[in-house]
Amino acid sequence: MAGEAAGLHGKVALITGAGQGIGQGVALAMSAAGAAVVVTGRTLSKVEETARLVRERGGKALALACDVKSAQDLTQVLDRTIAEFGGLDVLVNNAQEVPLGKLEDVTDDAFIAGFESGPLATLRLMKLARPHLAARGGGTIFNFCSSAGIRWDMTGYGAYAAVKQAVRALTRAAAAEWGREGIRVLTIAPHAESPGLKWWFENNPEEAEAFFRTIPLGRIGKLEEDIGRALVALCSPDMSYLTGATIPLDGGQANFD
Repeated sequence: MAGEAAGLHGKVALITGAGQGIGQGVALAMSAAGAAVVVTGRTLSKVEETARLVRERGGKALALACDVKSAQDLTQVLDRTIAEFGGLDVLVNNAQEVPLGKLEDVTDDAFIAGFESGPLATLRLMKLARPHLAARGGGTIFNFCSSAGIRWDMTGYGAYAAVKQAVRALTRAAAAEWGREGIRVLTIAPHAESPGLKWWFENNPEEAEAFFRTIPLGRIGKLEEDIGRALVALCSPDMSYLTGATIPLDGGQANFD
């Protein structure tokens, strides 16, 4: 039943890309901790299903269609969030189109889509959210990166790594510029049982087998239990002195030092 754990009781969280995978797991975890959640995605039926799961547990949810590459969509989502719930405390920038492939094969359109859905959408939504977070005395922003950005061999991952590393830079800048307003900004680098990772496993079996062997904990993270609940914990007042950092939720695989 949502609200039994009061870690986010009375808070409002906005999560992009919440129709499946990590975004859905985060929405369920934050709702279980007491937050009202706004779940967005390009396919309305998918985020409506996430909202249904939240309400089935007794939580509050608003499902909204949103293409994060559209500045107009992002503005409308923020406006609807404030109109529905009166404020914002947590922003989760999860949605991302992934430009994979060797550099010679990555088209301009694919790279631009990765940039617009990644760092540009992250920047836009952070700027839109900032005054609402500040009005509540502060809040937490989560952006997402990937260990692809620190691979020793980036063959096939250069374009994806580039847009994700840009997100890390934006996190550091926002943490530095908005910290005095009580706004904390963190980058999360997850491995989880998402549709995207499952697709990659299925289409790259040999590389996936080698990848799996490099995870010290020996498993892929669970969407709600390992990723979602970790984000809930990072919202806690006990973590109020942590900002600007990249936090791997990957079973110990990547080294961001």
